[in-house]
Amino acid sequence: MALSIASFVCGLVFGLGLLISGMTEPAKVLGFLDIFGAWDATLAFVMAGAVAVSSVGFILARRRSAPLLASSFAWPTRRDIDAPLVVGSALFGVGWGLCGICPGPALVDLAGLSAPIIVFVAAMVLGMFGYELWQRNITGEAATSTPAGAAAATPSDG
Repeated sequence: MALSIASFVCGLVFGLGLLISGMTEPAKVLGFLDIFGAWDATLAFVMAGAVAVSSVGFILARRRSAPLLASSFAWPTRRDIDAPLVVGSALFGVGWGLCGICPGPALVDLAGLSAPIIVFVAAMVLGMFGYELWQRNITGEAATSTPAGAAAATPSDG
């Protein structure tokens, strides 16, 4: 239960941060990507602030022997760059550049029930299911969101 509450609070803070910074507005994101036009550097400052805050969090977390709400950390161990990572990154970048929306802000914008956002989120969910089916056909087992070599959290962890 504590893990669920902490997850909810973190998601709420993240969503509020996206709203306050204006990153839920596709025009602002597209303005950042328009480096040869009317460039809007706001997103660079939002990213720099996020990196600074998360860096402090990671430094503090690395000093602990175990997380507060789980039995062990789930640090990623893979450092290789493989084809699925490159293809997924390219698809993310192309989608972000075409419409100025990525998954986090899309979920925040979903509260407005705008048709383009609903279509975007539906396509995103279909893409996730499509990837899962593709992985099952290729490997014979379900895809996992836990990085290879990382410990997965169990229901008893929180």
